[in-house]
This record gives sequence, structure tokens and C-alpha cells, in this order.
Amino acid sequence: MAGALSATPADRARGLGGWLAAWLGGWGQLGLAITVLAVAVALLGPALSPFDPLAPSGRRLQPPTAEHWLGLDALGRDVLSRLITGTQISIAVGIAATLLAFALGAGIGLLACAIGGPVAGLFLGAMDLLRTLPSILLALVLVAAIGTGTGPVTFALGLAFAPVFARVARAGYLREMGAGYVTAARGLGASRVRLVLVHAAPNLVGPLLTQAAIILPRVITKEAVLSFFGVGAAPEAPTWGRLIAEGTRFVERAPHLVLAPVLALAVVTLGLSLLGDATRRRLDPNRVAG
Repeated sequence: MAGALSATPADRARGLGGWLAAWLGGWGQLGLAITVLAVAVALLGPALSPFDPLAPSGRRLQPPTAEHWLGLDALGRDVLSRLITGTQISIAVGIAATLLAFALGAGIGLLACAIGGPVAGLFLGAMDLLRTLPSILLALVLVAAIGTGTGPVTFALGLAFAPVFARVARAGYLREMGAGYVTAARGLGASRVRLVLVHAAPNLVGPLLTQAAIILPRVITKEAVLSFFGVGAAPEAPTWGRLIAEGTRFVERAPHLVLAPVLALAVVTLGLSLLGDATRRRLDPNRVAG
């Protein structure tokens, strides 16, 4: 007891770090490190950008130098500064769209479970209808209908991935309804709404968070695809997808224009995927402990 009480903040930090390392595993730790780095770049973007990402210069298609680490694009703009700004946009849109999908999907799924009957079938049927469409196609249709920009793209991607969370919530509800404690609560007269909110919902947090960790890199990739086709964020925004699209026109003369955003997209989505996979392994309700 005395030893625990006398532990210093550094000791507690090391203990927490050791627990987190064991919980995530080797690849999960790599994913966490990449994710933390990407988020830090997104948060500190203006402070890290060495130049104005929109300011042109007289030099064009300049290869990497000591002054411009990733070179200059076709208008003489610093590629590193534009890449950092693109990281801000991609991370912000990815997190916002994933949270929106989480809220919409889980909310609709649990609401359908609480209501039951034909109304529940209508809600879940609508989610199934959306789920049959490829997410990128649905996002393209929505963006074409409501317009381009960060807000519309976030809404479109959130709605496109909401059916995944609705089905996870529905499947988790059905699993919990077969548990003994729920059967006992039902026998004591608990209403359907109480069963959903009190018994099912708290046990769905883990699977839903796991799904969010898996969906996030997919959302970031879809945003890059939309930007590549010119229907993502504002035309002047240097998103990763737009940087790739602009660089493809000069790939033979200046391959660094494509290489930099492609590597950024690949590394960040890989890190998020590793972190999501580690989270899934640990929070999977069907996982066998050991």
C-alpha cells in the first residue's frame, strides 16, 4: 500500500505506458505512433508550415532542396506546406465524418431496436438500402446534390458510412437480448426502451468504438478520392487527393509532386488501420482471453 501511494508521476506514466504497450501489441504501438504524429501535424499545422501553402513564386517544379524539403509545384508553391495543410483537412474531415456516421448509425440502430415493429423495419430497411450502394458512389451522389466543400463532403461521407454502425448496433442488441440478465430483466417487466438504454447500449460502446477505428482510415481514403476527382473540399484547398491530381500532370518531370501526398496518405491510413486492428482484437466481444 505504501509503495503504491509513494509512486511518482514518472512511475505511474511508465506503468501506463507499459500497460498500453501490452494492450496494443507491437503493430498497434506502431499504429498509435503514426496516428499521434498525424494528429500533432494536423493540430500544429500553421506553426509547422515553413511557407504560405497558397503563395506562388517565380520558381516552378523545383525538386527538393535544403530550403524547400519537398520541392515546389507547378505554380511555385511549397509542397511541404501544402502537404501539412492537407493533413489538417484530411484528419479533420475523417474524424468529423466518422463521428457523424457513429452518431447517425448507432442512433438509428438503437432507436429502431427501442421502437420495434414495422417502424424499426422501415429504419433498418433504409439503412440496408444505403448499405447496398458503394460508399464512394453514394458520397459522389450526395456531394453532387448538395455541393462541394468541407461541410458537404463531411456530411456525405458520414451518411455513406452510417449504415455500418446501424448494423453493428442492431447485431449487438440482438446478442445482448439473448443474455441471461436481460431475460431476467424482461421477466421483471422492463420495457423495450429500458432494455435498449440500460442493458444493451452500455455493452455496445466497445464494438462501436472498434468499428469507428476501422472506418476512420476508409473515410480518409474516400475523401482523398473525392478530392482527386475535384468534388471534395474547396477548389483552393490543398487536400491530399487534390495534390495527387495536380501532380499527375507533371509526374515525369516532377515525381515528387505525386510521391509526397501518396506516401502521406499511405502511411497515415496504414497507421490508423494498425491501430484499428489492435483495438478490434482487444474489444471484440467474441475474443477468447489469453
